[in-house]
Amino acid sequence: MKRLFTRSLIALTLLSSLSSCATIFGGEITEAQRTPPKAGEPKRAVRAVPLIADILLFLPGLAVDFITGAIYKPEGNGIMPVEKKVEPSTTTNQ
Repeated sequence: MKRLFTRSLIALTLLSSLSSCATIFGGEITEAQRTPPKAGEPKRAVRAVPLIADILLFLPGLAVDFITGAIYKPEGNGIMPVEKKVEPSTTTNQ
């Protein structure tokens, strides 16, 4: 019985070390989360709560989240706004 408990505890520890907060609680990973942005596209936004939880609770989980793309926000919320420069108008109203 003690041997079974020890093996189960080791298996549970290994499985939990291969996962992380965003992977477990983030839901299904979309294609937009898996693929990096192309040249000229805006950067993807990172989920703040899983990032902080990975840093505080289990640092190797942070690598898992970035490798799987689970740390990035899903499509629709996942694109950081691009700052647009507004140039002053050169025409005058007469």
